[in-house]
Amino acid sequence: MSLFKSGNPALSEKRFSETVLDNLVAHENAMTVKGTLQKFGFLFLMVLGTSFYSWKEFAEGGDVMPLMWTGGIGGLVIAIVLAFKQQWSPYLAPAYALLTGLLLGSVSAYYNAAFADVAPNIIINAVGLTLGTATAMYLLYSFRIIRATQKFKAIIVTATAGIAIFYLIVFVMRQFGYDNFTFLHEGSALGIGFSLFVVALAALNLILDFDMIESGAELGAPKYMEWYGAFGLLVTLVWLYLEILRLLSKLASRD
Repeated sequence: MSLFKSGNPALSEKRFSETVLDNLVAHENAMTVKGTLQKFGFLFLMVLGTSFYSWKEFAEGGDVMPLMWTGGIGGLVIAIVLAFKQQWSPYLAPAYALLTGLLLGSVSAYYNAAFADVAPNIIINAVGLTLGTATAMYLLYSFRIIRATQKFKAIIVTATAGIAIFYLIVFVMRQFGYDNFTFLHEGSALGIGFSLFVVALAALNLILDFDMIESGAELGAPKYMEWYGAFGLLVTLVWLYLEILRLLSKLASRD
């Protein structure tokens, strides 16, 4: 029976189950939910640190585009490596957090400047909504109001894969000068509706991530998987934040 089904490619059945047989050690060296959340908190602080650095550079008139590209490309490379080398996560997950902070700080600074007149609190609102949504999803999962059933997992995984493929197609088309998907960055009814759908999908992926972490702890995955689980949870939160930020920018552009 499939225990792991997450729309987040970093938290998949194969990634966790492959490690269980390797965990022939004492119980204190096994993965725990508490340990994973603690490591996530550490990664989150690292993201905040480098985000503040990028933001400060922009505020002082510096060119943060190199920081943005370094964070985006570097984070993507690390994510790909960790998909195959989970045992490296105690070292690479912190590196991913630092690089992601550079990206988020730069992107946030650009959005803040672009919407300074029509939506001066867009970043604060995006952060608040992201944290609020994550907290709500955790409570809904903890109290089993939303259950990660096999059917639920299959729907979310399929929808997430569809969105990923769609974004990839759009990216490739833009490299060749074709951009027929204007609703992705416009405040039209279609654009807002699409963003609402993607935000909801990202939020529901958090349910699957919580389930993956809990199941990994129950199966006795090795200790380093706490870092990997924290990394996977961070990936989803970053996605959620960026989608919420895009949604708020569309709403602001309608005013």
